[in-house]
Amino acid sequence: MKRSRVIIGSALAGLVAAALAAQADAQQKPPEQEKCYGISKAGQNDCGTAQHSCAGKATRDRDPADWQYVPKGTCEKAGGKPEPGKQPGHK
Repeated sequence: MKRSRVIIGSALAGLVAAALAAQADAQQKPPEQEKCYGISKAGQNDCGTAQHSCAGKATRDRDPADWQYVPKGTCEKAGGKPEPGKQPGHK
């Protein structure tokens, strides 16, 4: 009887470990992302532009030169564009 408990316990531990490994793998795979210009709020951009060098440095909302990563296929639905726009006053 003791041997069957060990076997059952080992099987359950294996199932739990497999489930945890599958969950961790799913969390590490982000959805496909794309850059979306013109949707960032001030201070929430994902990278630098010609006006600044770093993420989080956007000075105004919806600047057409600043971008954020969004799930692929959602940029235009959010009101953005896949390519940078021109800033007002810049040629």
